[in-house]
Amino acid sequence: MEREKGFSQWLRRRPRGGARGRTAAEAAAADRENLLLAAVAAGFPLAEAAYPEGYGCSCDRIGCPTPGRHPVSFAWQTQATTDAEKIRKLLHDRPQANFITATGIDHDVLDVPAEAGHQALERLEAEGVEVGPVAESGDGGPLGRVLFFTATRGKPEDEDEWWPCELDCHPETMDEHPGLRWHCRGSYVLVPPAALPADGSVRWLRGPERPLPDPLTLLEALTDACAQYADGAGAGQEAPAWPMGR
Repeated sequence: MEREKGFSQWLRRRPRGGARGRTAAEAAAADRENLLLAAVAAGFPLAEAAYPEGYGCSCDRIGCPTPGRHPVSFAWQTQATTDAEKIRKLLHDRPQANFITATGIDHDVLDVPAEAGHQALERLEAEGVEVGPVAESGDGGPLGRVLFFTATRGKPEDEDEWWPCELDCHPETMDEHPGLRWHCRGSYVLVPPAALPADGSVRWLRGPERPLPDPLTLLEALTDACAQYADGAGAGQEAPAWPMGR
């Protein structure tokens, strides 16, 4: 609990220009590095991702449909690492880079519309459920998402029983799970802190130092909140495209 309290207090600090000889930009870069290394220390494997350039993307794809939201290499699954020195070197070489974390290795992610996610988070914590790390992606608008990091379902004993994340990633087409995406093996999400176009961002709501919960302990609250979201103001709104297969 003391560790969690200290981390939460640290998250709320803001860099002050000139403090102890550092500029605001240098202090912000140091804070960003510390947050990414905290994710690595929590066991999240990271790989380099693109970053936004204006309303576009740093990649060379004309009209990139997911600017700043995808890995830079098709080999991201094998490149994802928890080696802190490799992440430090990447940050030194390309300080603007975002990072993705590969799911289905040490953790999964349940990804829901922001309104539903905040509602579910409030309900779960009121019920005393340990929610684990939680992040928010977007600019606070209706197309934002809330990401719940959970323990992974793991590799099945029978490899033939495994299915790729594409089958779980867009269950908003299923009536029983409107708006919910389950990122498991073969998928990824941006890890905070990350920059998005139009001043959007990915940030921690609950830090990565928290133990990963069993996804089934969160699923009822998330599906209930998603169903209410679909029936209310969120119905009919298109969720942002989620990159797969990069």
